[in-house]
Formats: sequence, C-alpha cells, structure tokens
Amino acid sequence: MPQIRTAAVWGWCAAALVVLSTDQHALASGGQLKLVTIDSETGEPVPCRMHLKGANGKPRPYKRLPYWDDHFVFPGEIKLQLPKGAYTFEIERGPEYVNCTGHFVIENHADDEKTVTLKRAVDMAAEGWCSADLHVHRPLRDIELLMAADDLHVAAVAPLKTAETIDPKLSQLAEQQRAVFPAYEHELAGNTMLCFSRTGELQLPSAALEAKSGLQFLHAARQDKANWIDVARPFSWDLPVAAALGLVDSVELANDHLLRSGVVNKETGGRPRDKRFSGPFANALWSQHIYYQLLNTGLRLPPTAGSGSGVAANPVGYNRVYVYLGESWSSEAFWQALAAGRVMVTNGPLLRPNVRGQLPGHVFESPAGETVSLDVSLTLSTRDPVSYLEIIKNGEVERSVSLREYAKAGRLEPLEFSESGWFLVRVVTEVEHTYRFASTGPYYVEVGDAQQRVSKSAAQFFLDWTRQRSDQSGASPADRVLYDRALEFWTQRVAAANAP
Repeated sequence: MPQIRTAAVWGWCAAALVVLSTDQHALASGGQLKLVTIDSETGEPVPCRMHLKGANGKPRPYKRLPYWDDHFVFPGEIKLQLPKGAYTFEIERGPEYVNCTGHFVIENHADDEKTVTLKRAVDMAAEGWCSADLHVHRPLRDIELLMAADDLHVAAVAPLKTAETIDPKLSQLAEQQRAVFPAYEHELAGNTMLCFSRTGELQLPSAALEAKSGLQFLHAARQDKANWIDVARPFSWDLPVAAALGLVDSVELANDHLLRSGVVNKETGGRPRDKRFSGPFANALWSQHIYYQLLNTGLRLPPTAGSGSGVAANPVGYNRVYVYLGESWSSEAFWQALAAGRVMVTNGPLLRPNVRGQLPGHVFESPAGETVSLDVSLTLSTRDPVSYLEIIKNGEVERSVSLREYAKAGRLEPLEFSESGWFLVRVVTEVEHTYRFASTGPYYVEVGDAQQRVSKSAAQFFLDWTRQRSDQSGASPADRVLYDRALEFWTQRVAAANAP
C-alpha cells in the first residue's frame, strides 16, 4: 500500500537585530547597509526578493532595482542607502525556500555589511517539476532577474510596451532551466484571455489585434496552431462559449485575484458569483466551482496559474503552476506536459501526488461493472499551517482528512469509482488575510462504455450562462453566430448527459 509522507512544515528564519555601526567615512545623513544573501548549500550569492518597511510599517521603495508594489529584487548583493531610522524586512525566494524576517536600525554615518543565509526546504526541480507563472506584466529588461529572485523556471510575459520583443534565446529551457514566452492579453467586455506562443514567436493576425470582442480575438488567434489560449479569469463572460467552440487550452485556477497580501473579492466585468458563494474568499471559491463544472461536462482542461505581477499587487511567481517534466527539460516538453495535465497549482503549499505511480492528467480505465479502487499517495510541504486536505470528486468534497489523522494512519482510505468521473487533491492554508492553497490537476476515471462523465446539471449551468450572455445587448452579428454554435453545443451536452 503506498504510503503518505507526513507534511513537512517549516517556518521563518530568525534574523537578529542589526544595529549599524558608526563610521566617519560613511554617509553624512543616514547610512548604508551592504546585504548579501547566500544559498546555504552552495555558499554562493543568490538573487532574492525583499519587502522593506520603515518604522511606520509602510513599504520603503527602492527603485534603483526592479521594484513593484511593496518589494524589490536584487541579484544576491545590494547596498541599501537609507535615512536614519528603524526598518523591518522580509526576504523570500519563492515557495521552496525558508523565508527570513528581521529588523535593523540605521544610524547617521552608518556603514555595515551583513550576510543572510537562505535555506532551500524543497527542490521541486530535482523531483522533475518545472515552475511557471503564465501571467506577467513586467519589463522584459528585468525578467531574468525577477525569475531568478523567485526561483521561477518559466514566465509568459505580456510586454508593457508594444515595441518590446523577447529574445528568442530566452524561449528555450536549456541548462539554466529558464524560459520566457511572449504573451498577449486581451481584456474586453468582461473577458480576460491570454494567448501564448509555444514557439517563442507570437505573431497574431491583424484580425486578432483588431478584434472588438474576446470571442473574435480567440477565433482569430486560434488560426495559428502554435498558439495556446489560457482563460486568465474563470468568470470571464465568454468562458462557456470559448470552451464549447474549442478555443480554450487551460484555465487559471490561481489567478490575479489571489494576492500575496489579500484578495480581489469581486468579479468586476465578469459573471457575478452565485448567491451561495459568500465570505472574504468567495471569488476564489467561485472560480474553482466554475472550473469543476467544466470538468463535470467532460471537458478536460488543465488548470494553470498566473500572478498578474505588474498589474496585480503580486511578485512574479506568487501564483504558479508546477508542470512535471521529469528529465525532459525543454520548451516542447513543457507544453506537452501542460497539455497532458501533469500539473499542480499553488500560491503556497507544495503538493506532489502519486496515484498508482501516475501523475495528474492520467486516465484510469476499467471494464463495466467493476469498481475502481485507487490509493492516493502524496507529499505535502508547507510554510503555512494546514489543518486538512480534501479529495474533490466530481466537483464535490468527497473526503476531508486532517493532517493529524493521516500522519497517524500513514495512509488514506482508497478512493472508489463505480462509474466514470474525475478527482483531484486540494489543500487550503489557515492564513487569514488571503486565500492560499494548492491543487493538483485532475485525474480521470473511465468505466465501461461511458468513457467520460457528463453531468446534466453542469451542462445546464453553462447552457444557462451562454443564454444569459447571448441575451446581452451589443453583440455583433459575428458573435451571434458563435453564441448560436455554443448554445447548440451545450444543448447537446445536456441531452447526452449520463450523470445528474
């Protein structure tokens, strides 16, 4: 019986109070601190991200280096020239490293040097997992440092300036295991859609660039088979239409409404949540519900993640998708594995599943009349407290297991299917100020001739949504044609449903 490794939980490293010494040759007003961050294993300087605050608790801008919202990054060594006063800081390098927090005091004429050691707690790359942020709006000149500072392997970047182009050399996962892919964001009329080029050269037809609606953009962009379409917000109004027409490759389960310091708990411009979703994290739960309903209709779309950094108040890589590549570190392998659904989405916990030796995206097949019994094995590492993990089966919480229970038992009870369906594993942290979670991609089960489970209520959910969208005023004749095709698709799905 596969065993479940108990969750590894690590905290923040303690940084001692730093009181800078006085030096007559240093700055006349205020002082400076030379800060070096080194990797505990290699002893070499490593890039990282710093959140620096003054005595008033407000972020202290440091715009000599790539700066955004409340943080900046530096390449492993920095000289901070600061006014006299007390400061607090947080130093991070993505979710695989232990965070450091501390404080120091700057006196006039101060000139000091300190070293902070960063310890890697998990090495996902060594386990075959490649990390990616598929929604970035940061200057291309900074992107390599931004990725290195958060230990990120892949970034899809929508340039802030239309004249910016991505160096083709950046689009290959070579020895450094880093790649940058060009992206184009189309945000209009309640839709936020992203188009990536899998080849590293994004050449959208003029019809896409001139599109007056999200659907027209997607329809035109889809003409190039090298393009990948990602729905950046699941509550985008045209999601069910685009999904019905085969214009979608993935959906951002962890999107730019999930922030390091909070949440955007609204669907401005998009489809409003159902009334049963309430509370501070309703938008996150609504997004997951929409994605689960897509899976319930038989559509097999992998979940992805994007920080929105540069527009949203997030560091690059805060929301990320891990794609399992094994030893095949190449751009082609990345897109193939993403399409196959071998993924895990997170903005905190690191969840690695194993079901009968298989990764997410796998399809378990069984003859009719037989029950499929699956042992779910997983490894969970987290900096934040997690009370329980959940097995989501066909869109509902099938089982909620406390970490204490499964640590004691050393295993989960087998998950059983007598009919076709899907499942995934989710963990949600106990962080109060934001929604921090991890989710595997879905696994699928096919029993007998009913190879895919199609829920009537889920298909009806999208049929009603499409009708509501098609009834909205202002749609062009071209969009009306696409709405009608989507209505026909969802009507047929309702009729062909083989599950409630």
